[in-house]
Amino acid sequence: MTRQTFRRTERIRKKKEYDAIYRHGIRRHSAHFTVITVRCSSGVSRLGLTVSRKVGNAVKRNRIKRLLREFFRLNRSGFPVPLDIVIIPKRNLPPLTFADVAGELESLLISRTDV
Repeated sequence: MTRQTFRRTERIRKKKEYDAIYRHGIRRHSAHFTVITVRCSSGVSRLGLTVSRKVGNAVKRNRIKRLLREFFRLNRSGFPVPLDIVIIPKRNLPPLTFADVAGELESLLISRTDV
């Protein structure tokens, strides 16, 4: 059985890394999210989240971050190549379930070859 934790090496943590992804990444949009992806050379897919206060109060922001991290944790092996991914929820986000989040992000991330 594979390890299912969200390790520190799988997180984008530094401003310099975020800036490089914003500058060189490919942007895709869905109804509720903007996803920026760029191939990473480290061999490990990494996730970064940018959730502004325009999304909602702290409870809403923390809930969407938990849902996004859980999607990444469960689906990281399905990415065609190792990716650095930044997910940005759009403002005025309605209450979403995990199934809603997974459905939108699968169409944006899983089995994409044009990264």
